[in-house]
Amino acid sequence: MQMTADEPLILFSRENCHLCEMAITMLDQVGVGWRLVDIDADPELVSRYGKHVPVLLHKGSGRELFFPFKEDQVVSFAAGSA
Repeated sequence: MQMTADEPLILFSRENCHLCEMAITMLDQVGVGWRLVDIDADPELVSRYGKHVPVLLHKGSGRELFFPFKEDQVVSFAAGSA
């Protein structure tokens, strides 16, 4: 899992989610900083995202990117241009 002190992205996920696993692999491949948040640990996140995971949150802007997304979209999103 790629994590830095100032990871720009949060990946909202849940256990046993094959799409989430795909998103994790993609994030690791593009090399952007990110951290994982399991929505099932927070009822508010479950209410907000439910079955819509995986979702990327750009911490700086508050923007969200819902799956499906591609590697180039993740890079642009992390840079703040998507």
